Amino acid sequence: MSDELMTFGGHLEVLRRMLLRIAAVALVLAVVVFCFKEATFTILLAPSGCDFVTYRAIERLCAWVGWNFHFTPWDVEMINTELSSQFMTHLTTSVYLGLLGASPYIMVELFRFVTPALYDHERRYSVRIAVAVYTLFIAGVLMSYYLLFPFAFRFLGTYQVDARVVNHINLDSYITTFTTLTFLMGVVFQIPVVTFFLAKMGVVDAAMMAHYRRHAVVLIALVAAVITPPDLLTLVLVTVPMYGLYEASIVIARKVAPRTGS
Repeated sequence: MSDELMTFGGHLEVLRRMLLRIAAVALVLAVVVFCFKEATFTILLAPSGCDFVTYRAIERLCAWVGWNFHFTPWDVEMINTELSSQFMTHLTTSVYLGLLGASPYIMVELFRFVTPALYDHERRYSVRIAVAVYTLFIAGVLMSYYLLFPFAFRFLGTYQVDARVVNHINLDSYITTFTTLTFLMGVVFQIPVVTFFLAKMGVVDAAMMAHYRRHAVVLIALVAAVITPPDLLTLVLVTVPMYGLYEASIVIARKVAPRTGS
């Protein structure tokens, strides 16, 4: 059936089938993740350890440049305070990871759904946009896992107002902070894609973005302060790449500008 002849009900049926396929794939992956509990939580809890790969990499880099630097070892105990919390955390985490694992398939399904409504030239750049969205999202996720969350956890987990007050981190608090920060970083990394569409619509241009560069730095720092835990190092680690994405967005807006005026 051609797109022009398909009724509204037909579009809804196609959408329903697409959502069912996405749900089925995500559910299968969630079940797989759920079954591999030990491996899953070994990966998720790794950033809480003082032997995490990022710390070891920094120490090796310092040794390579001739600086004898080592992180001070620490030990933060993870606890559970509610009867069903560990099981529910396991369950919800499996769902989140199932959706993350299914995200390439979700992108394909969404592209197949909207493709019939696109012109040929729109289909050509829509593939590149879909790849860019997914790549940037994964880049944000990886940055959160390897840089932001480990240092945020190290600072907040070991911070003490007095030596008599010992930190015991609740598992639910750990996973909630981890997933929230990771998802937000994946979203934040979409700044170049958003800029592309705004430039296409003529809402922004490279000259305007460059003119308001100083204002953007302040706004970026405020956004970074909102989405990150309250410590200076994490704030800097988020602000710097966000500003880098803003500069990349200026380049993108400059390349899009000639086509918007054509």
